[in-house]
Amino acid sequence: MTATNKTPIFFDKQGHRGCRGLLPENTIPAMLHALQLGVTTLEMDIVFTKDSVAILSHEPFFNHEITTLPNGNFIPEDEEKKYNIFNLTFAQTQQYDVGLKQHPRFAQQQKIAVRKPSLAALFDSVQAYVQLHHIPYPYFNIETKTTPATDNIYHPAPAVFVDMLMNVITQKQMEKWVTIQSFDMRTLQYLHTHYPTIPTVLLIEDTDATAATEQIKNLGFNPTTYSPHYSLVHAQLVAFLKQQHIKLVPWTVNDLPTIKSLMALGVDGIITDYPNLFNTQ
Repeated sequence: MTATNKTPIFFDKQGHRGCRGLLPENTIPAMLHALQLGVTTLEMDIVFTKDSVAILSHEPFFNHEITTLPNGNFIPEDEEKKYNIFNLTFAQTQQYDVGLKQHPRFAQQQKIAVRKPSLAALFDSVQAYVQLHHIPYPYFNIETKTTPATDNIYHPAPAVFVDMLMNVITQKQMEKWVTIQSFDMRTLQYLHTHYPTIPTVLLIEDTDATAATEQIKNLGFNPTTYSPHYSLVHAQLVAFLKQQHIKLVPWTVNDLPTIKSLMALGVDGIITDYPNLFNTQ
């Protein structure tokens, strides 16, 4: 990529949940395929099982859109929250397939039999893959799936959640390769106080595109990265964040014209379900 006055020399190409548009989300095959496509960061979500295993999952329950039950049936939408991962052991979660059901919104997604992996297993698989194929080591952008309303129901409270997550990261010696992202400021605030060397990413989905100053004020410190829905990005936001030395990485951008327009504005990276788009510019 040629650097210009608007495009940073390092542009962070993030594969959303691996490469959700191409392979089942938050699975090891999706993450490894994203590496094949040249992503610089693997984006993912973490929840915890009953026996305190960190596993990759966007929801703290088995989503009806992607799950096949052990008996081969599908989960009705109105019953999905009954399949609470926080109430299941890791071994029990491995009875549920999350790759064979046709996804209603991702027609290109290849169907494979696959389970939700542990974060530790993902770290090991990526390390082996990188060494085998002699490719650059990626970063891991890890989202903490917490909300105040569901503390100790679908997930540990923020302090416990972050400590448990950091325990996996430190055991695998991955501190310099991770960023922690969240819509829940509480997890970022705890992380900033207790693990100040770990980069933080403030996720934003508000419709008020002028709210960045107030959001960062409420957070209490400048995050490493500000990560809004891509529709909220405008030139004034780019300028403000650059002035504050905060990176800007919008989500989730799934078409090439929008990727190009955001790059022209000067964003520092992009999160996409289709990281193959980065190779078609």
